[in-house]
Amino acid sequence: MADRLPFGEGASINRPPLFCGLNEELREANEELRRDLQRMGEQASGEHNPPIPVRARPMPFSKAIMNVMIPTNFITPKITFIRTEDPEAHITTFHTQMMISGGKDAMDCKLFMRTFSGTSLDWFISLPDGDITSFDQFSTLFREQLIVNRAPSLVSFYLFDVKQY
Repeated sequence: MADRLPFGEGASINRPPLFCGLNEELREANEELRRDLQRMGEQASGEHNPPIPVRARPMPFSKAIMNVMIPTNFITPKITFIRTEDPEAHITTFHTQMMISGGKDAMDCKLFMRTFSGTSLDWFISLPDGDITSFDQFSTLFREQLIVNRAPSLVSFYLFDVKQY
């Protein structure tokens, strides 16, 4: 015998026995999932979340740099390093803006890091913990890593390749 389901107000449709069995199976599976979720929630509420491993929060700066606080009223440079940019031009732009703002060496390091995104940020995160001790060292590492982005300088012998048509 087919079940009757309400469909709208006062209306009902006939359901073949095949769907009754599937519906019951789905109802049981749904109840089992609810019980599993409830058990997981009870277990999670009783557990203490373990701390994130130290390397998950990498910090290539030395403790001396990390201990320097940036004043809340400090005007930070508004630049971002784009992977195709010349690293020397980026360092020069950043350093010029920091000179105007009056930043110190440790502040330069912290704020220079904020100009990274994408692959340059991935490179920074991959540096060993506590490795960077000064802005000069940091900018040298940056320059060496991303020197391939620098546009090659033109030399007069390139003119030999010029042809007039």
